[in-house]
Order: sequence, then C-alpha cells, then structure tokens
Amino acid sequence: MKKNTPLFALLALPLALSAEITLPEIIGDNMMLQQQSDALLWGWAKPGAAVTVTPSWNNNAYTAKADDKGRWELRVATPEASYTPYTIQVTGDGSDISIGNVLIGEVWFCSGQSNMEMPLRGFGSQNVEGAPQAIARSGKYPGIRVVYIPKSEAKTPQERTIGKWQVNNPANSPEFTALGYFFAQTLNDILDVPVGLISCAYGGAKLESWMPKEIVETYSDIDVEGEINGTTDTDDWHRAVIRYNSMLNPIAGYTVKGFLWNQGESNVGQHDRYPERINTMVEHWRERWGDDNLPFYQVELPAWNYDNKPDGTNGALFRECQHKAAEMMKNGGIICTSDLILPEELDVIHSSQKQPLGERLAFLVAADTYGYKTLPHVSPAMTSYTLDGDHAMLYFGNVYGFPLDREALTGFEVAGPDKKFYPAKAEAVSRDNNPCIKVSAPEVSDVKSVRYCFKNFAKGMVHGNDGLPLVPFRTDDWEE
Repeated sequence: MKKNTPLFALLALPLALSAEITLPEIIGDNMMLQQQSDALLWGWAKPGAAVTVTPSWNNNAYTAKADDKGRWELRVATPEASYTPYTIQVTGDGSDISIGNVLIGEVWFCSGQSNMEMPLRGFGSQNVEGAPQAIARSGKYPGIRVVYIPKSEAKTPQERTIGKWQVNNPANSPEFTALGYFFAQTLNDILDVPVGLISCAYGGAKLESWMPKEIVETYSDIDVEGEINGTTDTDDWHRAVIRYNSMLNPIAGYTVKGFLWNQGESNVGQHDRYPERINTMVEHWRERWGDDNLPFYQVELPAWNYDNKPDGTNGALFRECQHKAAEMMKNGGIICTSDLILPEELDVIHSSQKQPLGERLAFLVAADTYGYKTLPHVSPAMTSYTLDGDHAMLYFGNVYGFPLDREALTGFEVAGPDKKFYPAKAEAVSRDNNPCIKVSAPEVSDVKSVRYCFKNFAKGMVHGNDGLPLVPFRTDDWEE
C-alpha cells in the first residue's frame, strides 16, 4: 500500500537538509563545563546564520553569527559547581538542539602517551592495581565524567574529531584513563564537586607529536614533512605533528582548569632539548586555550629497562630534565614516582600502580591550584651538599625529617676522582635543626660525587616523614 507524504513535510525537507546546526561531539549530552568560567561553545551552521545558546542555569540567551566558513563560537557564563544536571538549548538556522544532563565542575585535560592512555581495564596482560574495585564502585562517583578522544592521525589540522562524554558507571569506567580516573576520584573527594576529564593521549607519542607544524619545523633534528607524510623510518607512533592535527586541534580551547601530562618515554635520550621544547609546547597550548597561566602538571618518567641497561642513566637523565622543565615553567609542577616500581616491571613500561600516582597528582593540584596547602604534595629534594673527604653531607628541602632506620636509607652511591660509583652507607642526622643525610663508602676516601636512585631502573626507598619519595638526584654533571 502506497503512503502519501504530507505536503508540508515535502516542503520542509529541503530546508531541514540545508539549514541545520551541527555540534562537535564533545559538546553534547553528559558534558562537563568548567565552573565559574566563560565556557567556550562552538559549532557549524550556514555562513551568516544566527545561533542562540540558552543554558538552563540562568536562561540567558547568548548569540553568535556563523562566519564565512560556517563556524560559530560563543562563551557562556557558568555558575558554581554542583551535582545538579542542566540543559542547554541551541537554536537557529532551522535547528533546535537540546543538550541534556550537563554538569558544572572542574575540567582537566589529560594528555601524553601510553601511561596516560592506559585504561582501568589495563593493557592485555598488564593490569592496573585496584582497578576491579574502582570499576565496581564507579557508580558511587556520579560526579566524574570522561570524554575519550579516539587515537587518530592527520597530515593537516582538522576541525572535527569524535569523542562523547561518558557518565561514570561500571559499564563505562573500564575504558577510562586509569591515572586520570584515580586523579578525578581523589580530587572529587577533596573538593566535593564534579570532575571532568578530557582524555587525549596516544601510546608512544613523542612530545613533538602534540605540537603544530610551524613549531616543529624549526627543529633541525626532525624531518617534519617526512614524518607527517610517513616517508621516514620513524615509527608511526613517534611521528611529529599528526596527533596534534587530528586529536588536539579539533578540541583546543574547550574550557579547562588545567593540563595533566604523562609523557617522556619516547623522548628518552633527548634530555638536553626536552625542557625548552616542553615549555614551548605549553606556551602554545596556553595560547590556544586563551589563558597564559593555565597550570601544567607532569608525572615523572617511570623506571624501565631503557636501552636494555637497567643500571644505565638515560632514564635518570630524563627525569632530571623533567624537574628542570617544571622549575622553568610558570605555574608548573611534577610528582615523583621513584618508589612506585615492581621488580617484574623491568621490561614492562606501563606501571600498574596508577592509584597512588593519581592520588599524588590530585594532592599536588589540590594544594597548588585550589589552595589545600596542608596536603602532602611536594617530594623532598636535595638542595645543597658539602664534600668532606671520606664523606658527604646532603641537605634537603620540602621535608621535616627522614626515617632513622638505616635499612630504609638505601640507594645512595658515592664516587671519587676516578668517577667509579660504590653503594654508600647513609645515616639521617640533623644540622642546625635541619634534616641531613651523611653518606660514605669504605672504597672511597675522597668523595667527589653523590648519586641517589640515579639509574634507569632503581626503586627509591627513601621517603620524607609525610610519605612522599625523595627525588632522585646527582651532585655531578659527568657524562655516562
């Protein structure tokens, strides 16, 4: 039986097909917006079309006009964070779109390589400690939302990518970034406000993967055109620019509180240039997000069998350069990971202990960004030293004291003029009411250098009285 289509429907059909607002997937149901901000929203319509956005929290009408390429954008004022779900109406150009279940909270951008990408379910045979419990209880944290930007690549900057906000429950949480999830869970506990994560990471991605062509082409050690086009022998996941083009560029500017970064494994061996380059990347990101003071927090490089040399120092040199980069950076910070090492991870670069990493990152963010200064958030660090013949005295900041148990004070080495290192005996002492550590070795009568945990794969055993690990260090500048 033939059905007749009403005349008004036929007349409306061409209009509906040609006059329609479209939104990026990141702007949709279940989205999280940054509290007390002028949050950026955007989309596409006919060139010149007027678009109106009306959020239910204030019912104000915000309007924009699509440019000659059809893109429009505007900013909406957001209220204080709460667990109240809101709606947003987007109208104009023949469209009426309703975005539902919107939360207002704290939004963080998570990027880097596989240790940031690693989901709660783990990678193959590599598990995440505590993940089954976290997944099972994820529904008890309804204030957490995550959007995952799928892995992709592009030779030129793209305007669109896929990736929708997901609510937190046992059905969705296994795919959430594990490090990010434990960060969000802890920050939610501290602040008692919703926390949203934008997960934009790619396993094996080098620093230069997350930078635009116009910056990377100034680096003489990189064949930019060759890497973009895949004509060099560079591993695909190492290629410069292409992740920036396809994954970051389409969502750059989505209003966030700050950036979380877990990356570096693919740049080991480039410690001489990394601090300057990551600062350049952060400056560019802040420019893209329109705020030159957005905080940027790093995770220290994990222990691993870099260059198949557990006792080598390329990984240690890179950790050292990460701390230098953080010191150089305005509104930057880094957490120490030296104690979170399992023996079986010598040949496994994905640390399973993501929960303490996420917690430390949340403590640092809570203290530095939100003012919760009483939380333990900065690791002890060697600040000065004296060489006194057969021993050295080490002085530290960010610590009130060290354990008196000598068994816990391991991982120190000393060397004489021959630059040969020997395990050192260490003893916690006090000088002028300041915590110090005295180190010596019977093989060295004239100490010229002290190192602590300064190897590719070495577990840091020394902690301050607040439980945070001592930052690995060396007193020399010797080449390996």
